[in-house]
Amino acid sequence: MRIRQDFMDAIRIERLLTTAQHDQAVELQKHYWGIDASNLVPRHMLFSISHYGGHILGAYDGKDLVGFVIGFVGTDIDVDDRDARPAMANLLIMSKRMLVLPAYRGRNIGYRLKMAQRDIAMKQAIRLVTWTVDPLLAANAHLNIRKLGAVIQRFSANYFGLDEPESLRADRLIVEWWVAHRRVVARAAGRGSKLTLRQYLDVRAPIVNRSDGGGDWLVPRAMTAVPGSSFALVEIPADFRELEAAHRPLAGQWRYHIRDVFSKMLAADFVVTDFVSDQFEGRMRAFYLLSRHFDDDRKN
Repeated sequence: MRIRQDFMDAIRIERLLTTAQHDQAVELQKHYWGIDASNLVPRHMLFSISHYGGHILGAYDGKDLVGFVIGFVGTDIDVDDRDARPAMANLLIMSKRMLVLPAYRGRNIGYRLKMAQRDIAMKQAIRLVTWTVDPLLAANAHLNIRKLGAVIQRFSANYFGLDEPESLRADRLIVEWWVAHRRVVARAAGRGSKLTLRQYLDVRAPIVNRSDGGGDWLVPRAMTAVPGSSFALVEIPADFRELEAAHRPLAGQWRYHIRDVFSKMLAADFVVTDFVSDQFEGRMRAFYLLSRHFDDDRKN
């Protein structure tokens, strides 16, 4: 697929409402999830979502669909809890399946899709957009936490309930994007976090899982204890996909390690509030920044 020179001006974001557009979205899913129908959101479901309170937002280069995201209205309650609040008191948008073609990545399309999704949430008076992410993907963490201003307060081991040996690959962080929160408003206005790894280290934020960087690949060290500090840093590989392709046993070790670290840290009331990538000890490194407290504005 040829990418035009006037790329940024050419890309437009629009809602996908027609059957033809939904067919395009089905085809685009195959680039990442393959052709197995069980892995794809079908056209009839896309149509229902887009016409009954949900949305499918697409990024177009001319007539070509190069990225999209799905969102639908949901609620975060336990239907079996007799004392649960009414569903309308816990409305949220569940965001699923954001995908941008490889040739178009790194060009701010994912950010634009999410900001268009934020506009819809604001129009619907829904304050929370949520989705799940693989904790080991640094590029996703940079977008979700650093650029969008989302936070993470929950970790789910084997979120999708897969059988072994795939269960580790189903570990997920639960992203919370409070679209009217001051940190999100600031990022929407172009005032994102400017803090660096060095600045976090200067305020004595400990690296709770400082890795061994002596070889070709970072090797995780066991986390010994949850720190008593106000801030903490959790390291992940700067490019986990590259590591996974080159050294699968070490990639599996990282998955077990990160499951242990996030389970302990989030259970101790730490919240993921930032993500930084920087040169450190002679190579590019990537870290989640965790804070002891976060005001999610639910009581405001």
